[in-house]
Amino acid sequence: MKIRWSQLGGQLGIGLAVLGFVLLFLGWNGAASYDRVPAQVPYLISGGMAGLALVVLGGAALIVQGAREDRAQLQRSIDELRAAVERIGLASANGAAYSPVAAEAGMVVAGPTTYHRPTCSLLEGRGVLPTIPASEAVERGLSACRACDPADLALPVSELGSTSGRGRGRRGR
Repeated sequence: MKIRWSQLGGQLGIGLAVLGFVLLFLGWNGAASYDRVPAQVPYLISGGMAGLALVVLGGAALIVQGAREDRAQLQRSIDELRAAVERIGLASANGAAYSPVAAEAGMVVAGPTTYHRPTCSLLEGRGVLPTIPASEAVERGLSACRACDPADLALPVSELGSTSGRGRGRRGR
């Protein structure tokens, strides 16, 4: 038989309370058999006081066991929350989570074969996803999403401005 130490406090508390009630009953039964008060006092002291003490100790053991279980449950919840926060922190450390600033700064969400804008409709409902620079997605050989077309995010800012302004800049000289 394997003893479960975590439940021993509750079982001990119930046992003490039951034993206390038994002693109270025996003290009352012994005192009830005599009609003189001096003869009843030993039964009240031995059965009544000892029974009452055991009931109080049993109740205290039950309260302590309940507090231990509550504390253990709270500790498990805190550990789960800590693990979730660490997972979110690791995801953010691998790549900044989506923000409007990240979208403007050329950040994309990388998938296994394609990369997307953080605002892509295909990513809706997936929660917070890590982002990487668009140039890194191109270096990895990922293709641009056909739905959101983030290919222009992969181009350096100098190329974006120079492709539209090359002709005008030379003509003006």
